[in-house]
Amino acid sequence: MTSWTEMPLAAFDLETTSPDPHTARIVSACVLRIDGGQVARRHWIANPGIPIPAEATEIHGFSDEYVQKHGHPHDQVVAEVVAELRAVWAEGRGLTVYNANYDLSLIATQDPTFTVGGLVVDPFVLDKQYDRYRKGAGQRKLSAVMIHYGMRLDDAHDAEADALAAARLAWKLPRVYPTLAEFAPDQLMERQTHWYREEGHRYADWLRRNDRDPSTVRTEWPIQTAPESEAA
Repeated sequence: MTSWTEMPLAAFDLETTSPDPHTARIVSACVLRIDGGQVARRHWIANPGIPIPAEATEIHGFSDEYVQKHGHPHDQVVAEVVAELRAVWAEGRGLTVYNANYDLSLIATQDPTFTVGGLVVDPFVLDKQYDRYRKGAGQRKLSAVMIHYGMRLDDAHDAEADALAAARLAWKLPRVYPTLAEFAPDQLMERQTHWYREEGHRYADWLRRNDRDPSTVRTEWPIQTAPESEAA
């Protein structure tokens, strides 16, 4: 058995128009390949073809005027990102994506032919499994998780910075929790799928106990299907 930690890594992140992966469009994207101390970067700016809400601009800094001047057509960016992700997996790399369910679901929504073609490493899922009871509002945000594990993220919500942070967490977590390194790639995929599903069920149960609606809780990973109301 070969540990997933022996695989070369890539990393991926999107900045978008909204928090709903089934309706959001890409504003910027980055795919990194990490080989030792060397990082190869590919970065995109997309014109999403729809207005960028002010609250999204406040988060990532991209305005309508900027993407209209500097962005490439949205469909072109989607196609190039999909080709890059497929190439990463074809090279035998693990793809690190923090909260992969968002980024990969968005890509699958924009390109229904897209499927996961190799290992996905999701530090959001791993951290939540191995340190489930950590308290505090916002403790699962990428910047907070970086601090928790002794690292910094100075430019959060920049696609390149967030992708690199995810890769650093993928390197760090199996050193903090050595049992993580015992999984082969296919085992890690199965475990993450299971852990995400179980966490969703726990959260849904908590909502029910507190007389709240659990219907929006999703349990699929790393790509979730659109709710019926959005798929219709």
